[in-house]
Amino acid sequence: MIYESILIEPVLSEKSNELREQGKYVFRVDPRASKIEIKEAVRRLFDVKVVKCTVVNVRGKMKRVRGRPGLTSSWKKAIVRLAPGETIKVFEGV
Repeated sequence: MIYESILIEPVLSEKSNELREQGKYVFRVDPRASKIEIKEAVRRLFDVKVVKCTVVNVRGKMKRVRGRPGLTSSWKKAIVRLAPGETIKVFEGV
């Protein structure tokens, strides 16, 4: 799998901002990617040392569109913990 296609986008929310202070970064990833592939992609793309990777399958939520029930898409989320002192500069705004 190509490393650029594993990480789809960063997740920017209040909870992910709090995790960033602990050295954890949250990404939306390809559903077929494994923990090892995610760790390697973050290591190569951002040139940081990854300590741990936690993966969560997020289920779609029930929504109504014009009165009819439906589902939002399910997706895969990866929480990546970096070594102490390491940061991803894209998130920090530098």
